[in-house]
Amino acid sequence: MQLLVSVVDPREARAALAGGADVIDAKDPRRGALGAVAPHRLRAICDAVGPHRPVSAALGDATQAARIGRAAQAAVDMGVTYVKVGFRGIGSPARVRHLAAAAGAPARVRLILVGYADWERADGPRPAVVLEVAAAVGATGVLMDTAFKGAGLFDLVSRDSVATWVAAARSAGLLAALAGGLGGPDLRTAREAGADIVGVRGAACDGGRTGCVSVARVAALSALAHRAPLARFGARL
Repeated sequence: MQLLVSVVDPREARAALAGGADVIDAKDPRRGALGAVAPHRLRAICDAVGPHRPVSAALGDATQAARIGRAAQAAVDMGVTYVKVGFRGIGSPARVRHLAAAAGAPARVRLILVGYADWERADGPRPAVVLEVAAAVGATGVLMDTAFKGAGLFDLVSRDSVATWVAAARSAGLLAALAGGLGGPDLRTAREAGADIVGVRGAACDGGRTGCVSVARVAALSALAHRAPLARFGARL
């Protein structure tokens, strides 16, 4: 299972790299679950990571097809490998599909569609609907996340339900990723559920979600994600 670490700037990107993150994710946690970083910061993050790891970028929750398409193309032009798009406030499956198709239309886009575990509170589609749309529009993968950060993913959805969703995604040929308030103990649960990628922010930071990414914390999480020994890294998770 690969470890994705969300970063806000190039300094954090370098810390995530040094700690052994497999995917560096550009995201501004102050702007919500899928808060996009400013374009100049996204470019700086891509430059800091270079060819060493893939970069993913949160583009926010789609509302307009043309706008999300432009944002996806701009991210890819900067060197982003994966773009993540959510659908908070979009209850219509047909509308979700229309927006997803627009996000995936630009050349070279590897699209990750996000379904929220707390979809009712977010007034969005069920994660199962997002999975169906992802398969229909040719997305690369799906992510189950939380729109609101008061509760973790496994507090909202049972392990068995998550595992069933992951299995359905993989059967459809999609990458299956999990995120949402996950800490060290949750990584084993995510791995047992069959996830390809697990995403973290708060657990990788000194000071929580709005703190700063720590090399030691990333290294400890990386060891858990890969089932490797913690070795000399002693961060408590």
